[in-house]
Order: sequence, then structure tokens, then C-alpha cells
Amino acid sequence: MDLFAYDFMIRALIGALVIGLAAPALGIYLVQRRLSLIGDGIGHVALTGVGVGLLLHHSPVISAVIVSAAGAVGIELIRQRGRTSGDLALALLFYGGIAGGVVLVGLSDDSSNANLMQYLFGSLITTSPQDLVVIVVLGVAVLVAMTVFRPALFAVCNDEEYARVSGLPVRTLNLLMAITTAVTVTIAMRTVGLLLVSALMVVPVAAAQQVTHGFRTTMALAMVIGLGAAGAGVAVSAEIDTAPGATTVIIALGAFLAISLGGGVLRALRRRAHQPREVEPPDVVLAAR
Repeated sequence: MDLFAYDFMIRALIGALVIGLAAPALGIYLVQRRLSLIGDGIGHVALTGVGVGLLLHHSPVISAVIVSAAGAVGIELIRQRGRTSGDLALALLFYGGIAGGVVLVGLSDDSSNANLMQYLFGSLITTSPQDLVVIVVLGVAVLVAMTVFRPALFAVCNDEEYARVSGLPVRTLNLLMAITTAVTVTIAMRTVGLLLVSALMVVPVAAAQQVTHGFRTTMALAMVIGLGAAGAGVAVSAEIDTAPGATTVIIALGAFLAISLGGGVLRALRRRAHQPREVEPPDVVLAAR
């Protein structure tokens, strides 16, 4: 039986492919800034947005986008202006977001564990046509922003002080990155869930870094790996009846291990091929007296 003959599976595949492209395109900047875990923090805040949506009987995806974007901007402003360090601000984001989300979901009319689990661990097959429109529109917006502003964002991520001296709007670019991170986390919660969303941002980038050197090539390969992992995750999960989000992450981790091992073997072979051969010393001929 062809599962992709059903509309809900087509929507699941389209949503996964869009997120598989958008998440690594943003994740490479987060990895460059050593903020690989910020997706987890914003994911916790997005849970508060889900609770707001369920409590007010509005779309949880849209409310999660608004709340997580506000939380990401707040954390960025605290990091820039306040005395709170980045890791402490991120911890506040973790704890406040998850606590607020659990309380609000519990107060809503639809407070079943199944409803909460589909946001924590993803539930692509329940993606409605309206959710798919939101995912595609916001995912394309993230892709456009990450590619159009790539030189400026790379400069900020590589050396923020140098970028500021060069005249770049560093604060605006940091806020852009915070908002796009919140948007990506929110739309990805339908694919891999809020607890696994950082994996789709970081793992394809980490895999690409094993065999590439330039920023542009790393970004392109990471997007290819993310796209392949997302598509394969949906297909494999449909065949063996597993969670699409967890399956996608496991495939991405498998790609990381395969690329790491393959790259290590190739580097070892190249070193051996270029290693100078040992030349035996010539025989010593003693002159006769």
C-alpha cells in the first residue's frame, strides 16, 4: 500500500522537506556563534505559545511563533544590554518556557497528554492544510533571509566587533537571527518536536563540517543532508511505524557518523599516499689499500 497516496502523508513530506532545508541554513550561523543549544531554549518558550493557543482556542502554531519570537528578542536584548551572561539568560529561557507551557496547557480545555506529546516530539501526520501553509511560508522566509544576508550574518557570527567597526548593523542582524531562530523552531515542532528541534539545526551542519572547509560549501552540504534526512525520516517512519521526528534525527546522526568515518578513512589514505617512501641507504664500498 502506497502511504503517499494519502493527503496527510503528502503534507507531512512537504513540511518535512521545507524544514529540512530551513533548519540547517539557520543552524550553521548558530554553530558558528557557539549557540548550538539555543534552539532548545526557544523550543521551551514555544511550548508556552502552544499553551496560549490552546487556552484561547487559536492556532497553536501562530501563537507559538509570536511568543517564541518575543522570547528570543528579549533574550538577545538581555545579552546585549544587561548584566546577565548568555548561558544564564538561556537557562532562564529553558525553565520559564517549559513551566509556563505546562501550566497553560493544563489550564486549557484540550489538556490531554496526547495533545502535549505531539508538540514535544512532533506529529507530522496531524499537520492540517493551514499548518502546512504556515510552515511553507515561514520556512521559505527563513531560507531567503539566510541566503540574502549571508555575507553580513557570517561577518557578525565570525567577529562581532569587526562587523560593528565595518559599519554593519550588528544589533539588527542579531535580532534578525533571534527571530528567524524562533520561527524555525516553531515550524519545526510539527516535524521533530520541540525537544528535538536543535538536532535538525546542528547535526547536518556538524556532518557537513567533517568534509568541507568553506562556509558556503558547508552550508550547501548541510542543507542537502537536512533535506535527505527529513525526506528519509518521513518515508522510513511510514514504513516501520515509528515517530517521524525521532526517525529523522536518527538518520541525520547516522549520516554524521558515516561522513565522519568516511572522511577519516579518506584522510588517512591521502596521508599514506603522500608520505615519502623510505629509501634504503646505498651500500658502503670500502676502498682497498
